[in-house]
Amino acid sequence: MGDEPGKRAKMSKRMKIIPLLIMGCGGVGRQLIHHIVNTRELHASQGIHLRVLGVCDTQSLLMATNVPEAELSDECLKNICHLKSSGSPLSSLDSIGNDGFQVFAVHEIVIRLLDIASSLGQSTGLAFVDCSASDQTVELLNKVLDLGCCVVLANKKPLTAKIELYEKIVSNRRRLRYESTVGAGLPVISTLNRLIASGDTIQCITGALSGTLGYVMSELQGGHPLSEVVQAAKILGYTEPDPRDDLSGMDVARKALILARLLGRQINLENVEVESLYPSEMGPDDMSVEDFLNKGLPTLDEAMEERIKNAASNDNAVRYVCTIDNSRCKVGLLELPENSPIGQLKGSDNLVEVYSRCYKALPLVIQGAGAGNDTTAAGVLADIVDLQDLFHSHD
Repeated sequence: MGDEPGKRAKMSKRMKIIPLLIMGCGGVGRQLIHHIVNTRELHASQGIHLRVLGVCDTQSLLMATNVPEAELSDECLKNICHLKSSGSPLSSLDSIGNDGFQVFAVHEIVIRLLDIASSLGQSTGLAFVDCSASDQTVELLNKVLDLGCCVVLANKKPLTAKIELYEKIVSNRRRLRYESTVGAGLPVISTLNRLIASGDTIQCITGALSGTLGYVMSELQGGHPLSEVVQAAKILGYTEPDPRDDLSGMDVARKALILARLLGRQINLENVEVESLYPSEMGPDDMSVEDFLNKGLPTLDEAMEERIKNAASNDNAVRYVCTIDNSRCKVGLLELPENSPIGQLKGSDNLVEVYSRCYKALPLVIQGAGAGNDTTAAGVLADIVDLQDLFHSHD
C-alpha cells in the first residue's frame, strides 16, 4: 500500500485525453453522461480522461468557455442531466449560474461545432458522439470526419441514409465506431468485423433485434392476445409513445440495413422487405394512438392467435426477425423451431445467429439485453474508450 501514491503520480504523468462533444440529451445521452461521471476513477486508473467540451440538444449548445483547456465540470454535467430529465431546455441552465460555460442558440450550433472540429481535429483530436435520433446529423458528421475528428454513433439514421452518404461516412472506418446502433451494448458489429477481417465468409445472419417485439412475441406464445400484450408493453415503457413505431418493423429494418451494408450489400432502406404487424389503414395518418390501441389492435387478435397456434402444432415458435443473406434483406414474422436459439428466446433480449464458413453446422450466437438506455450508453462509452489510441498522451 505504501507505494500507491507514487503509482498514481506515475500514472497521471501520461494521461490520454479524449475531448468529446455529445449530441443529444435524451435517455441515451443523459445515461452516457452519468456513465462518464461515474467511471472517472476507473478511467483514471487506465490513464484515460474523457474531457466533455460541450453538450447539445435540438435547440441549444452548451460549451466550455475555454476550449480546449477547459471542460464542463462534473457538477455541470449532472445539472444538465437533471434539467433535461425534467423536460427543461439546455438554455435554462444559464440562468442557474454560470459554471465556466456558454450557451449558443439553435442557429449557431452547427457553426460552433464546425469551428471546434476545425481547431481540434488535427491537433488534440476530438470525438463527436451522436446520441440523437435525428436524420439531420449525417452531413455534419461527414464534415467533422473530413476535419480529422472521430465519430461515435448510437444514432442509426446516419448509417441508414442513402448509400452514397453511408459510403462516405464509413470510408473513415478507423475514426468511426457504431457498436450501439445494433443490439445496444452487445458486440454484434465488432464480432462481424472480426469475422470479415479474418477472411471468414458470412453466409447468413438471422437476428431478433427488437427488445419490444421480442417481448411481444414471447408473450403471444404464452397465449395472451396481441392487443393485451401491446397495451401491457406500453404501460411497462417497452414501446415508443406510439407503439406503431415499434410494430411497423422500421427500427428492425434500419438495424438489418446496417448489418447488410457491413456485409457489403449496396442497398437502401427501401430495398429492405418489411412486414408490419398492423395494416396501412391503421397508420398514424388514419387513426389516433388511442383508437389504434382500443379499436384497431383487437381486430388483429384472432389472426395472430391462429398463426401462433399453427406454428406451435409444428413445434415452432413465431418470432419477429431480420434475415440477411446474399440475396435477401428481410424483416418480419418467421416460424423457427422452438428449440432453436431464437425460438427459445424470452422477454426483451436480443439474439443474433451468424452462419459462416467457420460456423456452418452450428451458428455463432450473440445474446443478451439488446435494449435500454443503460446498456446502449455503456456500449457508446466502450466505443469512445476504444478510440483512445488515436488521441495524444499528456504529461
